[in-house]
Amino acid sequence: MQDAISSVINQYDLSGKYLDSKAINELSTYFNTGIQRLKIAGLINKEAGVIVKEAADRLFVDQPELLRPCGNAFIGNAYTTRRYAACVRDIEYYLRYSSYSIVAGTTDVLDERVLDGLKETYNSLSVPIGPTVTLIRILEDIIIDKFSTNSEEIAIISKPFRHLIVNLSEKNI
Repeated sequence: MQDAISSVINQYDLSGKYLDSKAINELSTYFNTGIQRLKIAGLINKEAGVIVKEAADRLFVDQPELLRPCGNAFIGNAYTTRRYAACVRDIEYYLRYSSYSIVAGTTDVLDERVLDGLKETYNSLSVPIGPTVTLIRILEDIIIDKFSTNSEEIAIISKPFRHLIVNLSEKNI
């Protein structure tokens, strides 16, 4: 798992180049937003249980068919206590790894720990991707509503969630 510093330095090291103004600006942004990123991650950590519950509630109000028993593997995917618990567990994973991404100032952790292998896992379990993307949007909205006070914080919060949404939406799961 890399932070923004490691990511920038590794990129330049692999190409054998000195850090240019673009790299210096990336590192400067990382350092200048450090306190905000830590504050946001601390608030997420403190409110994680509430955020996860609210996200699950909103998802199942928005898509109640996920809770209904049905022969179709994609409908009723959270039907049964075991499946519902797995869904809530996954919500917590998306939130936790997004908070790591906020602290690290890069989305590399999401690629490494969440997105790589997700397609195969979800396909094998017949988990639909549409509700997952909706859920990630809900998490982003909840956190922005609870914690953001300016456009810079909104950008920090949105970065990992937008990364997940774009990458999951591009994959044919």
